Formats: sequence, C-alpha cells, structure tokens
Amino acid sequence: MIMYTHEKQIIQAGKLAAHAKKAVVLLHGRGSTAQGILSLQRHLQLEDALLLAPQATHHSWYPYSFLAPRADNQPALDSALALVDEAVAEIIKLGIQPANLYFLGFSQGACLTLEYVARHAKRYGGVVAFTGGLIGESLDKANYRGDFAGTPVLVTSGDNDPHVPLHRIEESIAILRSLGAAVTAEIYPGKPHSISADETLLANELLVK
Repeated sequence: MIMYTHEKQIIQAGKLAAHAKKAVVLLHGRGSTAQGILSLQRHLQLEDALLLAPQATHHSWYPYSFLAPRADNQPALDSALALVDEAVAEIIKLGIQPANLYFLGFSQGACLTLEYVARHAKRYGGVVAFTGGLIGESLDKANYRGDFAGTPVLVTSGDNDPHVPLHRIEESIAILRSLGAAVTAEIYPGKPHSISADETLLANELLVK
C-alpha cells in the first residue's frame, strides 16, 4: 500500500495494523528507495510488525552532507522530518502506541532517524541507526528535548567510515544518553559503508524485545 501526503509517498508493508504488535518506520539512505530499505525484511525479525517506509524526494532526504551547516540543508531537512512525523502520526492513528513504535535507518536515513527521535524523545520500542549521527555542522543541545525513559538505541558503524566520522557518532551518543536513551554502540574496524550480517543480528536483539 502507498499513502500519499503532500505529493510524497509512504509505503506500507508487513502486518496490517489490526494484527500488528508493533510498528517500524524505516528510512532509506541517499540514492536508495523505500522499497530498498524494506528489503531488509529478509534479514530482520519483523513478522509481527506494521512497516512504514517514507520515500525521499529525488532519493535524498537533504542535499548536502549531514555535517554541513543546518541552514544549507533547508528546506529539505525540515520537509524530511515532517514526513517522518506524518508516518508516526499515521501509526498512532492506527492504534499503535509509541512504546511499540520502532525506528530503523541506514546512512542518511540513520542520520534522519536519530535527528527525529532526539527532537521527539519519549519511550519508544527502540531505535536502530546503521551508520549515522545527529545532523548539523555543530550540535545544539537546545534542538533536542524530551525523555527517552530508557528506550534502547543501537548505533553501529565502521571506525573509519567515509561519510560518518566516529567523532560525530560519539557526540550523538552523548546527547542521546543525556536524554535518557539506553545506547548500545558497536564500531567495527575497517567495515565498509554497508549493513553487515552482524549488525542485523544486533538489530534483531533489539527488535524482538
């Protein structure tokens, strides 16, 4: 099923809401698609979940690096965050509460995932960020608010990723923890910019809780 909102689309897959125990918002990376991130179903234990995957305009959530000044990525960044918010609102409208709501993203989608949940911190089911960090040339803690109340967050990456430097991952984790998230970080020596089998195993440990 494809839902259209403000000429943008959100693909719905997995269980129907009436039969779902949880919902997952999946955010694809730059140059990829909603269908592409949904293909992770083959590796993740999502059989009991409603899945919503927004599609970025022109396959990119914002035009420049996530380390660029935040103003340089506007208005695309705010539009992307608004689309995620609409996916979340749709899930809540379908009767699934935030405690059973999960987020998962890769690369640019992982950055957007972390940025969204840090701006709307509350007790979620869990958050998985495959190679991502909070967005902006510098991080302003005033942008992030709420209380994760122990929400489990998994952040994974290579130790020398060409797109997401380790120092930004560390800065992001510190902010997430300050908001009450229970963050697990797994940094792999020499890992390429991709999702490994070990990362999906760790994600499954979070998703089946």
